Amino acid sequence: MKIDLLRKPAEHMDTVVIMHGEKGDFHSIEYLPDHIKNAVAVVVKQDEYDFSYQNLKSFPLVHSRQRCNIILCGVGNPHGLDPEKLRHLFALCFRDALKLGAREVFVFPGFSNPVGEVNFGHILAEAALLTAYRFDKYLSEPHGHSLEAVHLALNVKTTRHINRGILEGRIYAESTNFARDLVNEPANVIYPESLAEAAKKAALQFGFSIEVFGQDKLKRLKMDALLAVGKGSEQEPRLILMSWKGNPDPKAKTIGLVGKGLTYDSGGYCIKTPQGMVNMKNDMAGAAAVIGTFAAIATLKLKVNVLGVIAACENMISGAAYHTGDIIRSMSGKTIEVINTDAEGRLTLIDAIHYAIARERVSKVIDIATLTGAAVGALGNQIMAVLTNNEQLLEKLQLASDFTGEKIWQLPAFDPYLELIKSEIADLKNSGGPMAGAITAGLFIREFVGEKPWLHLDIAGMALKDKARGINGYGATGVGVRLLTQLLREME
Repeated sequence: MKIDLLRKPAEHMDTVVIMHGEKGDFHSIEYLPDHIKNAVAVVVKQDEYDFSYQNLKSFPLVHSRQRCNIILCGVGNPHGLDPEKLRHLFALCFRDALKLGAREVFVFPGFSNPVGEVNFGHILAEAALLTAYRFDKYLSEPHGHSLEAVHLALNVKTTRHINRGILEGRIYAESTNFARDLVNEPANVIYPESLAEAAKKAALQFGFSIEVFGQDKLKRLKMDALLAVGKGSEQEPRLILMSWKGNPDPKAKTIGLVGKGLTYDSGGYCIKTPQGMVNMKNDMAGAAAVIGTFAAIATLKLKVNVLGVIAACENMISGAAYHTGDIIRSMSGKTIEVINTDAEGRLTLIDAIHYAIARERVSKVIDIATLTGAAVGALGNQIMAVLTNNEQLLEKLQLASDFTGEKIWQLPAFDPYLELIKSEIADLKNSGGPMAGAITAGLFIREFVGEKPWLHLDIAGMALKDKARGINGYGATGVGVRLLTQLLREME
């Protein structure tokens, strides 16, 4: 998709988006032809339309034997706009334009820019590319059409800042769409080996380093928690290690990103319901977020050192599968009593986290996972649960969230709840039962982090959408890519 800055009036425009505040005169909008201004004035008067926030209205206009679609979008009070609200407005406009069959969209903002030129360009590009995304490769006849170009009609002294923002927004969005593609692929296409191959292709394309460990190496490393989860599948586990060294200072610390990589989760012998298994291809959304983040930070050439770790496997049922009641030993040496074979993600994460800390000496740990239904029950499908042992890291995450619009909410790392995961016959239990499930899962992981600054992101409710809304269409959202990329920028 072409996204650029329009510097003069266009002769013909496919679809025109006019964004304006509740007060002010839209006749002063730069580069907007008079015949469109006059038509809008008639519609505004006859239909008593106002430019209140999210108020959308579209109508066709024929001029000089050429048809043009007009979309009016109210921004309300422009001074009340923040990045999230502006992104949402752009998404509304682009989604409406797609419904109208638009191939080129001309955006005319008739309000003072409250977010700065770089951010304005970033948000516009991000919203256009994320909203236009569709996963239709398996359709014999794909529905609809593609949006080919977005032109921003804005009078600025220099194009440098807007163009920089457009470029950065494109990187964020395309990396997110890459992660969406991985999650949208079915489990017969993305399994541990093919996920590793996809990560290798990304490393070659974007320029970061990668190494993949097979089952024999995992046995030598004594990653028995990861191996236990993968025992029931014919697909052997993989440990995917990605590295980006953007800071050449030999004293620079490395940040660890750990993504849950369950390419399919049946629940094991604690089997899920048929409906509960339908979308379990998305149980590697954390892994996809980490790979997408590496694509973004390598393209942006961030001056940070980052290690990405993905423990990829399938949780299946067979004669070799692990059982409830089993006691397994993690790479750290701690033993775990298996209470629930469907509490498998945390078992794979702890071996990946221990490897990052013990072997790669990371200074901080950030894990991201579709981990618990309890997080969905507590926060729904638009907010991710966060646990941490470091308030400074959380503050940086909140700043990143404010910009990207990927909502977070801190759950308490409440120490008394550790009693729920204490075992009489092992060091820990892998499940604390029905109470405080998102918290006890986080506390379980924290037991393997030690004193390292740590963030735990539970994205279980946010990885998939069952209908289009805002920047997200049906299917995978690519949640976490933009958030983690922005967080790492905060940590440069």
